[in-house]
Amino acid sequence: MNIIVAFAKPEDAQNIKSILLRGGYDNVIACTTGVKALSVMEDLGSGVIVCGYRLSDMLYSDLAEDLPGYFQMLMVASADKAPFDNFGEKLMFLPSPFSKADLYSTINMMIEGVTLSRKRAKQKRLNKSEADKKTISKAKELLMERHHMTEPEAHKYLQKCAMNSGTTMLEAAEMVISLNSI
Repeated sequence: MNIIVAFAKPEDAQNIKSILLRGGYDNVIACTTGVKALSVMEDLGSGVIVCGYRLSDMLYSDLAEDLPGYFQMLMVASADKAPFDNFGEKLMFLPSPFSKADLYSTINMMIEGVTLSRKRAKQKRLNKSEADKKTISKAKELLMERHHMTEPEAHKYLQKCAMNSGTTMLEAAEMVISLNSI
């Protein structure tokens, strides 16, 4: 899992990165600006970002607002900087000073959360695609039954309808089903 460490002071970023590398985390990238952190997150796709309250170009809250879908943020700062903003499950706070064990356990928990949300999204896409396939199959069956088409002809007809109307094949199939149920 990807971990980005973003602190205004380069030595803070390197210290946290070293702690994480010694803790067995492999893919750890350090940076000092929010813009760089966002750029790295976009390239990586998912993971955890560990950051301070203030980066050289933005606050943690600005970074949290632009956080990509499969990233969670761990903000590390003194207790008086605890976030009052509600970013849901995407933001956790670890007051400093902290122990290595606290850092490791918090990051492990966040990595599990990211992994779980990715699995849920994948399962949702798979379930949706199965439902989509059934709808398209039902439309083909209707075309084959009522208009005496072969399966390849029905498939080609749905593709052509979708292209002509500027819709997806699923939407074309839904139109065929709704028109034939009248």
